[in-house]
Amino acid sequence: MVSSPFDQSVNRDQTCAVKFDARKTVFGREDVIPAWVADMDFAAPEAVTRALVERARHPVYGYTLFPDSLYQAMMDWYQTRHGWRIEKEWILMVPGVVPSLNAACLAFAKEGEGVIIQPPVYPPFFNSIRQTGRTVIENPLIQEPGVDGESGQYRMNLDHLEACAAQTDARMLMLCSPHNPVGRVWSRQDLEAVLDIARRHDLVVLSDEIHCDLTFDDSPRHHVLATLARPGDKLVTAVAPSKSFNLPGLGLSALVIEDEACRRAMLAEFQRLHVLQCNPFSAVGFETGYREGGPWLDELRDYLKGNRDYVVQRVRESLPGIRCTAPEATYLMWLDCRDLGLSDAQLKRFFVQQAGVGLNPGITFGEPGSGYMRLNMGCPRSVLTEVLDRIEAALRARG
Repeated sequence: MVSSPFDQSVNRDQTCAVKFDARKTVFGREDVIPAWVADMDFAAPEAVTRALVERARHPVYGYTLFPDSLYQAMMDWYQTRHGWRIEKEWILMVPGVVPSLNAACLAFAKEGEGVIIQPPVYPPFFNSIRQTGRTVIENPLIQEPGVDGESGQYRMNLDHLEACAAQTDARMLMLCSPHNPVGRVWSRQDLEAVLDIARRHDLVVLSDEIHCDLTFDDSPRHHVLATLARPGDKLVTAVAPSKSFNLPGLGLSALVIEDEACRRAMLAEFQRLHVLQCNPFSAVGFETGYREGGPWLDELRDYLKGNRDYVVQRVRESLPGIRCTAPEATYLMWLDCRDLGLSDAQLKRFFVQQAGVGLNPGITFGEPGSGYMRLNMGCPRSVLTEVLDRIEAALRARG
């Protein structure tokens, strides 16, 4: 069997990597295999590393502008990969998707007003609303019954979403598309229904599409929400090369906002905090990823699909009490551990103390995540095998 470059192990210890060097703080021990925080253990595309090294050779790292070539690389990428025509004037370069969630709460809702989210969902969705003094309105996803020993797939509860949007204080919907942690690629029909609801109730929709490049070839097509929108829709789309090319530490993303009033409102929040400054290295990584990272990403998606299928097989065959469904996107597996009969605190202790692996507790994604764990499969197959072997051994010892 031909080895993949993604089989290569990269030692990340003592590199100030949150995923590795925060293990003692997060899990209470340093020897757990980290399969939690959502970055991958793969070397970034060689073209990105080469470009960063070349930039570092220039010995002045001063205040930096975003070059036109950066915008063009991004626009070309989304036109080619997603059929999305973006105008440069629609783009705001910002320091990350999470800061954008906070800025959107400030821009589009007043203190005490409501922001709709669809749990179980990425924890910063909750945090951004609460930390800015806004009110969380939950529109939980519905999990269908599982078949053949797998956990059920999720779908939106659109009738309930309509009721949430009809609340007098609802101002915005935060959509996760593709969805983290459940791995759904939402259908065109679902997305059009979301837009219809938003129009009827004058909602701003912030669509976090940071995982849009990480779909699998046997999954439904990802539709960028903005490609289904009409003029006048209040839509903010968050994108970044950080998940696509494993560059989250460079701290740069983009917002695409066609509606001028919405764009001005978001710009005002970032200008107020003076956080639009460009880092010379983040700009280089951003542009090079979009310009030259395509072949690397295609290989990555194939490798991740293999990892996904391997996890599904191992869960079905050798991890009694745990179920999962193959995600349609992302490098995250949503493990249904409810049949183990453990509380959330006991579940975390089991994985850390008995199995020696560090995962994200599902309860941190909202109450619908109770009894689940999120596994990051963005690692060499050998590491993933060790993670699953440890879980299997811990389950056998448990009896």
